[in-house]
Amino acid sequence: MSEFPDSARPPHRTTQATGLRRRLAELRGPDHPPRPLDARALAALAANPGCDRRALMDGAGVDKALLADALGAPSAFGQSQFALARGNVFEARVKADGGAELLRLVHARVGGTGDPEPVPDLVRAPDLSAAGPEGRTARTALALREAVQAPGTWTFLDHPMVALDVAGSPAFLEPDAVVVHPDGSWTVVEIKSFPMIDGAADPAKVGAAARQAAVYVLALEQVAARLPEASPVVRDRVVLVCPKDFSNLPAASAVDVRKQLSVTRRQLTRLTRIEDIAAALPPGTAFDPELPAAELRAAVESVPAMYAPECLAACELAFHCRDRSRAAGAVTALGRPLRAELGGLTTVDAVLAAARGESGDPADPTVAALRRAAALRAEALEGARC
Repeated sequence: MSEFPDSARPPHRTTQATGLRRRLAELRGPDHPPRPLDARALAALAANPGCDRRALMDGAGVDKALLADALGAPSAFGQSQFALARGNVFEARVKADGGAELLRLVHARVGGTGDPEPVPDLVRAPDLSAAGPEGRTARTALALREAVQAPGTWTFLDHPMVALDVAGSPAFLEPDAVVVHPDGSWTVVEIKSFPMIDGAADPAKVGAAARQAAVYVLALEQVAARLPEASPVVRDRVVLVCPKDFSNLPAASAVDVRKQLSVTRRQLTRLTRIEDIAAALPPGTAFDPELPAAELRAAVESVPAMYAPECLAACELAFHCRDRSRAAGAVTALGRPLRAELGGLTTVDAVLAAARGESGDPADPTVAALRRAAALRAEALEGARC
């Protein structure tokens, strides 16, 4: 992705970008605007980089929930309206008074010993409003540049927008907040509505928040790379703000996201470029939910998927893909760890045949282990009958 608009790109790159956007619009259907790709979806996509189906549909902005309904496999994935409303109320409380409480928490958790207290006279909160995601992204980049050039002050960016290149297509991301420290470094702030009880939150939820924050850090690193004269540092410790115990008061914790950064960076680079996936589709393929069910199902099945049980918590098409995976007898339906243990045996039928001695190389450690397990099972069953 380039930081320049189409008008500033070379003509051939502008033509390619325009052609890709037109093709992705055809895939969505003429009456369906693109669904924005957020950090939560990117974190899930990075966790399963082998799934071309998700990469293409997320890149094209397909509404996967609507598509799942049309396929007859509606998804229960997503937050309830109550949880969303509660989260919005809590976030508004944390950011009240120009982010005074949030900055206090950031200073307490990741502030340097030489950082001044974030008193109102030392806090800047620039207006980030602009037209469209591209305009907001440019306005955020300008605000970050100005903040770096104003040492000794704190800058609070409320819902900035940054762009990240994903498989050849830009994704516009909106962190809850970014704080620029007096030394010019940047910290991502994630605000969640799940509680932090006795200073600790649910590890699974913290892990999901860390993966999401890592996506924001990656996008900010791209912005920082375009400011060579300042060379700002994007911190790899983010601040997670949650309700304290069972109250609505905020509590904060510093979360090290170096591991999530490394994994997400590596996985995103492994994604097949969206235009390559789209070019391999049969002519006329579209994912318009208004299409007849049989035609829509054939279109979805024309894109390879990589289902795993973890998809149930991260993808609207998970129920459809699970049904197809089970029908094909794919071992991935039983989990990625088992799939990794079975090597080249990719179906349940192949695994059972190898265990019975009907196929497979006896010198293969996987085949040998399966046959040994089958023999032990037969012995145990024989002993139980006796």
